[in-house]
Parts: sequence; C-alpha cells; structure tokens
Amino acid sequence: MKISGIYCPNIVPYNADRSINEPELARLTEWLIEKGISGLYPNGSTGEFIRLSFEERLRVVEVMAKANRGRVPILAGAAEGNIDLVLKAAKRYADLGCRAISVTGPYYYKVKPESVEYYFREIAARSPIDVVLYNIPQFSNEIPVESVRRLALDCPRIVGIKDSSRDMPRFLNTLHAIKPQRPDFSVLVGCEEILYPTLFMGGDGGTIATSGVVPEVVMRLYECFRSGDHSTCRDIQFKLLDLINLMLQAGNFPDGFRSGVELRGFRTGEPRQPLGPMDGQSVTQARKTIACMLADCGFHEAARFCDRQNLTTGSSTQPRRIDVEAIVRDVMGKL
Repeated sequence: MKISGIYCPNIVPYNADRSINEPELARLTEWLIEKGISGLYPNGSTGEFIRLSFEERLRVVEVMAKANRGRVPILAGAAEGNIDLVLKAAKRYADLGCRAISVTGPYYYKVKPESVEYYFREIAARSPIDVVLYNIPQFSNEIPVESVRRLALDCPRIVGIKDSSRDMPRFLNTLHAIKPQRPDFSVLVGCEEILYPTLFMGGDGGTIATSGVVPEVVMRLYECFRSGDHSTCRDIQFKLLDLINLMLQAGNFPDGFRSGVELRGFRTGEPRQPLGPMDGQSVTQARKTIACMLADCGFHEAARFCDRQNLTTGSSTQPRRIDVEAIVRDVMGKL
C-alpha cells in the first residue's frame, strides 16, 4: 500500500520520574485514530526520539502498535547512530506489523554525499521492511536529490521520502526527478507551513506535528484537498500557520506541542530537557494563548486554561487577539 495522507509524529507522555507513561501513550494513540489520522509516526522529532534510549524507542513503537491493532499504518522512526541498530530496529518494527521505517541521513558527523547514498543502499539491501528516507538537513547529513532519484530507481525497498528541509524548490525538484519514472514513490512533507502547496503540486501527504494537537483540522485540510475544495484548503493552511508559529516559540522544541496535547486532555508530564526560568515563562505564556485559540476553535477541554486578561499582546511574532478570533471563527464555520 502506497504511503499517503497525514501521519502524526506524536509526543511521548512521561511519568513524574520522566519514564514513559505507557497507559497515556496508548490512550493518545487511540484518540488520534478516533480523530481520523491517516497513520502514526512514532519516534519522530516531535517524539524526542534522540532523548530516548534505544530500548525506549522500541518500547514506544510496541505500545503504539498494540493500541493500534492494525487499524492504521505505522511509519516508525528508526534514525539510529549506526547501521546495525537501524537494522535491529527494522527487524523489530517489521515483527510489530509496521508499514515502513523512516531513516535520516547519518547525523553528528559530516559525511560525504556519496557515503550517504551508500549508507541507504546497504540499509535497503538488508532491511526486512520498507524504508522511507528522511531528509532533515538541519540535524543530519542532507540526502541530495540526485541520490534520492538513484535510490528510488535502484532500490525497490525504498518506497518514499519525508522532506523536512522547508525547501519548496527542493520538494518540487524531488517530485520532478522521481515521479515520472516511479509514480508509486511517496513524497511527503515534514512541515505544515507548506502542506497545502506540496499537495497541490503532487505531494502525497505529510508528517505534520500539529496533527497531534488538532488532528480534526489537519485532516479537514487533507480531505478538502482530495475533494477539490481548494478555497477551504487555503483558508485552513493560513490558520495553521498561527498555531505552528506559536507552538514553535514556546520553550524548547517540542514543548509547545506538548502543551497543546495537554490542553486536549492528556497528561504529558515534564519534558526530558529541563526548562530554564525564561523558557518556563515562555511556555506558560504560550500555553495561555494556545488554550484560547483551541477554546475558540470549539475544543472545550482547553477553555478552562484560557486567561484572556493576562495574555501578552503587541509582540511582532504573535498573532493579534482580534485576528486569531476572526480566523478561528471563520475556519470553525467551514468545519
């Protein structure tokens, strides 16, 4: 089955001792499926995979796969520090019934482009499960478009790419280089800021962090695109910008997303990365604004955390209150 639609890179809830809160993770998984998400994407950046041990990463997928019960496909993050661990994870995720694994280019050390390509060739030759390339040059070695094209044409086990470079021209060049020769190859976007434009140009969907906070809204955009309602797609795309920008400003990534999920009724716990005093203040302020935005959207579980009187205004990067209310009322009317 071709990988397409909206995959949710979910946060991982923690207990007071910062261990994984497995019951809450299972409950979050069930909620995302009930809200209509196309697929699950554990061990992504939003899930702080780099802050978990290898065994914890395996356990996250085990808990979610058990809760899923085969209802939606799982694209499991397997960005490990060496090929042996990638393949060990691939074997476990295949046994759990995952659809594919997602693997970044080698990270930390700078590697030559030729070596990046051969890294994926070896993984493809030995993996028991399909592989999706994950291009995120902010944190790992870039996978050049020409390398992606060769890998797509030479390696049937490599079935797609997730591109989080935020580079629209690169995304278009990837489509242009591969789709005419291999139309079944999935090209996914990893940032919601350009979700609709990439769908319009032939992308297959995306792994969208805000889908873990407002899955109803993100799935509405995707379904409107499929039905040809491009006006609504444009409206929702611009509305999502306010939410993503706000959450990205809160504390350390992904603290804003953790706050958003908590406002939807989940116990997320303290983050693995301790917050400094100023970071804690920014998260608290963002939480109030996110709560008001969600409450105005009709997500009533967030309303009790909305404190309009103490909202900070006037920031050049924060949407004005009147603009947010108009935006939310407009999109909710359409929904």
